[in-house]
Amino acid sequence: MIPAGVKVFLASQPIDFRKGMDSLLALVRDSGSDPFSGSLYVFRSKRADRVRIVWWVSHGPRH
Repeated sequence: MIPAGVKVFLASQPIDFRKGMDSLLALVRDSGSDPFSGSLYVFRSKRADRVRIVWWVSHGPRH
């Protein structure tokens, strides 16, 4: 369950779904955000038929 108050960021461009966790965290950093802030980051595939969500919680990333 996602608690109330969690910020959600949607990527404006599709990503290559072969990217791993480190690459996704780098995309978050490159956008000027802190991947460890507790915010939720949503990425979509090029065909827009899949999404990948990255959310860092106190004990590590969730994806």
